[in-house]
Amino acid sequence: MASEIAPPEANEAEGCVQCQRGSKLVLFVTGRCHWGCDYCPLSENRRESPDMFANERRCQNFDEVIEEGRAMRATGTGITGGDPMLDFDKTVEAVRALKDAFGPEHHIHCYTSIPIKPAQAKELGEAGLDELRFHLLDLTLDRYRDSINAASEAGICVGIELPAEPDKHEKMHALLQELHDSPVEFLNLNELEITVGNQHNMDVRGFNLAGGITAAAEGSAELAIELKLAAEDLDFHVKFCTASYKDAGQLRSRFRRRGEATLRPYEVLSEDDTILFGAIPCSLEDAADDMNELTEYLQLHENWIRFDGSTRRIEIPLSAAEDIASHLTVPVLMVEVHPTHERLEVGVVNLNQHR
Repeated sequence: MASEIAPPEANEAEGCVQCQRGSKLVLFVTGRCHWGCDYCPLSENRRESPDMFANERRCQNFDEVIEEGRAMRATGTGITGGDPMLDFDKTVEAVRALKDAFGPEHHIHCYTSIPIKPAQAKELGEAGLDELRFHLLDLTLDRYRDSINAASEAGICVGIELPAEPDKHEKMHALLQELHDSPVEFLNLNELEITVGNQHNMDVRGFNLAGGITAAAEGSAELAIELKLAAEDLDFHVKFCTASYKDAGQLRSRFRRRGEATLRPYEVLSEDDTILFGAIPCSLEDAADDMNELTEYLQLHENWIRFDGSTRRIEIPLSAAEDIASHLTVPVLMVEVHPTHERLEVGVVNLNQHR
């Protein structure tokens, strides 16, 4: 079953509210990052890459980014990397392009680990950036105060986003009071994850998996909850985002939203937020005749049948494929794809394999 979306918490950052709904486009502007954080989960194919991705789609220009945003009916965008400030001009261009295409109400947040210059903060504010989330490399505000103050003065909502590292207990508790005396409006704590990309480093630091079906590090959730309780009387909001919710909640919500917006008339969305349809293999030479015959036999509307030249299949409603499967000697298939731009195929079932 699809995950339920939890209601927003009081004073929760708008970027988080929209992410939970699955309505935020994820714009990866660059893989460049010179910090080398040992817990970085970035995949090898994106690490240090100059390429830009909108959700799962590789994009050559901002027209393609806008197209992907429209395909999922995006209400906002999260700009990420790498570190977007290492390609500052492209990041500013992205903010302007998105605001021009979707309007000033399109909410944009951005991540960085860099203590940017006040002039840069001003430029981001003038471009229309709504929210800037700093990742504090040393878990203190010392290097970031001028940047945070400048961003706040530029009209940008400023937040801090960090993984809850179980071995940084004292530093993270000390950070709470620093944030209380600053313009920071929220602290987002992410459950630390052990991934293929960081497993060796996590082993060196002595972190184990918490168990269950997630990649969460043992002790991370406990620290995050402890910090959230400790900050109850402080003047900024603390949110804890679990590993399971980021995977099964936010991502699934975004997939479901894009699927609902881009479904072809003959397709259906599954409970797993994938797209299902029926298909019959067919050569290009036979496609026209076979489609005419199927249309007449199944009484299909012209929008409910399509020939896909790349896969050499006639696509029809799954219900029609199930009805006709026992009457044909050629394969009749149930096809399952992800609701992404590339429509990655995740499963094919032969419906008349018994014949």
